[in-house]
Amino acid sequence: MKKYKVNVNGTMYEVEIELMSENEAKTSTAPAAAPVAAPAAPVAAGEGEKIESPMPGTILAVNVNNGDVVKKGQVLMILEAMKMENEIMAGCDGTVTSVAVTKGQSVETGALLCTIK
Repeated sequence: MKKYKVNVNGTMYEVEIELMSENEAKTSTAPAAAPVAAPAAPVAAGEGEKIESPMPGTILAVNVNNGDVVKKGQVLMILEAMKMENEIMAGCDGTVTSVAVTKGQSVETGALLCTIK
């Protein structure tokens, strides 16, 4: 574990980061998805790799739909967080099996955005 001090908008935070091997990362259990604020309607998660929100923010654009074929690195959606636009990219090649968010929706860290199989 390494400890770092981070300054965010004038507030100091102390964070600890642990380096994991690739195998540990694949087998460790991911934290439960945080509830999505004001969902349009409950969406069942599709099969495949889950793409989760890396931070809280607002979805500015959704560039994919169910059934779309995507390539690794393709921009799936744009997440605005702390006045910055963040591209959420596909982590693998595949087909989108579900899209769990809509444009304008607020999400928390770990919220399911979509799945790719």
